[in-house]
Amino acid sequence: MKKMILLLLACVLVLSACSSGGGAKEGGAASDPNKKEITIWAWDPNFNIAALNIAKELYVAKHPDVTINIVEYAQADIVQKLNTGLNSGTTKGLPNIVLIEDYRAQNFLQAYPDSFHDMTNTIDPAAFADYKIGPTSANGKQYGVPFDSGVTGLYVRTDYLEQAGYKVEDLTNITWDRYIEIGKDVKAKTGKDFLSQDPNDLGLIRMMLQSAGSWYLKEDGKTPDLAGNPAMKEALETYKKLMDANIVTMTSDWSQFLAAFNSGNVATVPTGNWITPSIKAEASQSGKWAVVPFPKMAGNNSVNASNLGGSSWYVMNMDGQDTAADFLKQTFGSDTQLYQQMITKIGAIGSLKAAASGPAYEEGQEFFNGQKIYADFAKWSEQIPTVNYGLHTYAIEDILAVEVQNYMNGKDVDSVINDAQTQAEAQLK
Repeated sequence: MKKMILLLLACVLVLSACSSGGGAKEGGAASDPNKKEITIWAWDPNFNIAALNIAKELYVAKHPDVTINIVEYAQADIVQKLNTGLNSGTTKGLPNIVLIEDYRAQNFLQAYPDSFHDMTNTIDPAAFADYKIGPTSANGKQYGVPFDSGVTGLYVRTDYLEQAGYKVEDLTNITWDRYIEIGKDVKAKTGKDFLSQDPNDLGLIRMMLQSAGSWYLKEDGKTPDLAGNPAMKEALETYKKLMDANIVTMTSDWSQFLAAFNSGNVATVPTGNWITPSIKAEASQSGKWAVVPFPKMAGNNSVNASNLGGSSWYVMNMDGQDTAADFLKQTFGSDTQLYQQMITKIGAIGSLKAAASGPAYEEGQEFFNGQKIYADFAKWSEQIPTVNYGLHTYAIEDILAVEVQNYMNGKDVDSVINDAQTQAEAQLK
């Protein structure tokens, strides 16, 4: 993998030296950086595409000479198309702006550094949540415009808690150990599992790790950090306690995950705030939900805040790059009213600090019994520990997914971590 990245970097540098504009350009040179027609790629029509349409409307109202084409692709297709195009040494056929998941950003920025437009002097990186800057910058330059926040929370069914003799306060700012204790009691008294989980999805482990300021990789973003990582060990041990407590509804895909809480089969959902629209989709449960801070691990300086997911916008070095950069600057990079509309219309929480307040954030949500959930999420986002997702999040998870199942089936935790470390080192060298 290292050799591949070095080879890709070398190819990009050669191409860069041969072009007049210092990067992989359409047709070899950026002849019209102010071109007034731009194209944007993103996924998820109900979230990212919806946010883009709001931003487009606001921008075009002020710049009627600009044409903005929004194209929806699945995230996997965007990743493939970017890699194919950039690996060929050209941005021809690629968009002016592309949405990239934060977990994947460093792979593109480090492999194709000259293909992305430097936004350092276009936006103010300090204006965004601190934990979003690491994934969106490289080599001292800010490339991404941070977008949505994956700040986590613990969604709880208040009626089930009350049936078992608990209040929302009893689940507020708790540890996972206490969460498991309450979960057992709630199931004994109501018959409801406490959460659902796909055994092949390591999202819970990701969230536990980041709550302790740790990740699968060391600070360099390249070296596996599994063996000898106390937060990794505690996260695995905590995960096994959850699975062994008999309070988990097992699922195998996204639709089953949604059905578990929409049907009323589980009492809590610990995940990113982007799940809010899916929870609200079951109108009959209005007034029966609340959101409290994410549970923390007992040790390793874990806090009651974490992140799951999130993505950011990137401008490609090609015709129209200045127009694209200006679009991002005036919308996602600074427009607090855009973020107010995003909250109101689609429930999307951004990571622009100045947008973390206002009427939309302070409005009580009827579905959540009047709770100001967006103001709460904004407050919790300030507490998320910063980690370097680096280059190999998904490669290491492929290894861990197998080893975690070995752990569930009786393999010793230290052996699991050590074996995963050995495999990761061998695969990524």
